Amino acid sequence: MELPLVVGVDGSDSSLEAVDWAVDEAARHGLSLRLVFASLWERYEGARPSFSTDRAADKVMAEHIVASCAERARLRNPEVKVSSEVLPDDAASVLLHAAHESFALVTGSRGRGEIAGLLLGSVSLTVAARAVCPVVVVRGGKRNQQGSYGRVVVGVGDATDGSAAVRFAFREAEARGCALHAVRAWRRPAHEHADSPLIVDDATGSQEERASALLTEALRDAAGDNPQVEVQRQAVEGAAHKVLLDASADADLVVVGALRRQGHFGLQLGRTAHALLHHAECPVAVVPQRD
Repeated sequence: MELPLVVGVDGSDSSLEAVDWAVDEAARHGLSLRLVFASLWERYEGARPSFSTDRAADKVMAEHIVASCAERARLRNPEVKVSSEVLPDDAASVLLHAAHESFALVTGSRGRGEIAGLLLGSVSLTVAARAVCPVVVVRGGKRNQQGSYGRVVVGVGDATDGSAAVRFAFREAEARGCALHAVRAWRRPAHEHADSPLIVDDATGSQEERASALLTEALRDAAGDNPQVEVQRQAVEGAAHKVLLDASADADLVVVGALRRQGHFGLQLGRTAHALLHHAECPVAVVPQRD
């Protein structure tokens, strides 16, 4: 039995976008949808949801939010099974606990109480950095969120460290019936510069060739298990976070891995995942990989 797709809702415009995205995602994978609301949000944050017309008691407001989001989900796709509940805890704790029994967690990029213009909400960042299941932060333009480009991008690191992210990306591409664009960034050695007369002609080529070989190796198993997925491989010179940010402009989803180290309890996000969560132009999936 497939685990549900879990969405954190709070009534903000951002969380409504997350609901819409999650409904479509659940339909693609044949999953049920579980909407959760953390009741302590009402205690700590005073702004009303975008669809509210009056100020209600905390319990009534919480029930109104989840009921409205559930109705929105059912109207978007009546065939997706939807459940909802209000849980008495802070938002991050609720979602991190739900992660243990979820196909993936979905959040908006900002909550109702976030400061205007904030790049990424604190709840979304905490969940993406600590959850034991994949986390999708819905952000970017409407066309990206609606899947208009027909392209999933995955950032490929080492063959072992990024295997979970690669498998997730293949599954997404297959479910969407679209191409998978696998990208590995490479850099020149620190002593090399494009305008330096000391560069050996083969040095840059060998770096790119090595990146291409590592890319092929990292994709081999998943590609063999998913032969129907069209894979576009690209080794690109540059910093990984910049390369993937550029690729996100015309992507429906960008997937990146995040190594979870045993015994570490703080936020566990690399520079690349952190940059994508704040600046990507499409939804971002952060897939945990155990060391």
